[in-house]
Amino acid sequence: MTVRPEQQTTTEDSARGALGSTLRYLREKAGKSLSQLADDTNYDKSYLYRLEAAERISKRPVMEDLDAYYETGDLLVRLWKLARMEVFKDQYKAFMRLEATANVMHMYTPVIPGLFQTEGFARVLLSLWPTQTDEEELEEQVVARIGRQELLHRKPRPTIRAIIDEAALRRAPADPKIWDDQLTHLVFSAAQPSITVQVLPFSVGVQPVPDGALSLLWQPDGSSVAYLEGSASGELIEESDDFLKYRLAYDRIRDAALTPLESVTFIERILEEHRS
Repeated sequence: MTVRPEQQTTTEDSARGALGSTLRYLREKAGKSLSQLADDTNYDKSYLYRLEAAERISKRPVMEDLDAYYETGDLLVRLWKLARMEVFKDQYKAFMRLEATANVMHMYTPVIPGLFQTEGFARVLLSLWPTQTDEEELEEQVVARIGRQELLHRKPRPTIRAIIDEAALRRAPADPKIWDDQLTHLVFSAAQPSITVQVLPFSVGVQPVPDGALSLLWQPDGSSVAYLEGSASGELIEESDDFLKYRLAYDRIRDAALTPLESVTFIERILEEHRS
């Protein structure tokens, strides 16, 4: 099916606006009112309106449902992928583009990595930001974070090594089920052939860890980049000499960490302690 969306004025020239206008075009072309579409799809009328007005960004399954409804292949899903990138800013956008194509990823994180977070745990973490006051904005950020995990299912799958500080495994959320689900999912992730998880325990003492999270990415063409992420900023490091410094620091952290087998046993022990 060939789709040529009408021009529609939006608050900004954006992928989110393009997705909204495409949704409106498809509905009008199908001769449906918002009420009829709501009845046909079981989605709330006001929710569908806000998607068309580019006021909200949905979860991927919503776009899959609407693609099926309008028989548009994966058009809406592809537009949704572009739209959700706008939740992120500046260098983090650039990092996400590089992350999406990297074939090798090494990371050190003081929290559970976003690629291995459950939706419930991601919502807890994102809701704790001091500036987080809007529930809709929170849900958009959750959608964007969980959406990143699509890269785990690429073919060929990227090779990922994640070193997690023990502190991340000792700070449980208030809801015990959310923490149980998160630790269980982390153990599951570590069992995947393309993923290696290591724990940096308190017992190894001071290490050359960065102030925040560190990611090292390698692309299929052999190029590499480091990304440092703090509590409110991010920095891409592309110069080869600077990248080498962070790689050597990462290697020292990896050597000090528990082995992959020891790490899984460590996480499982924390999970058992949590359940007891």
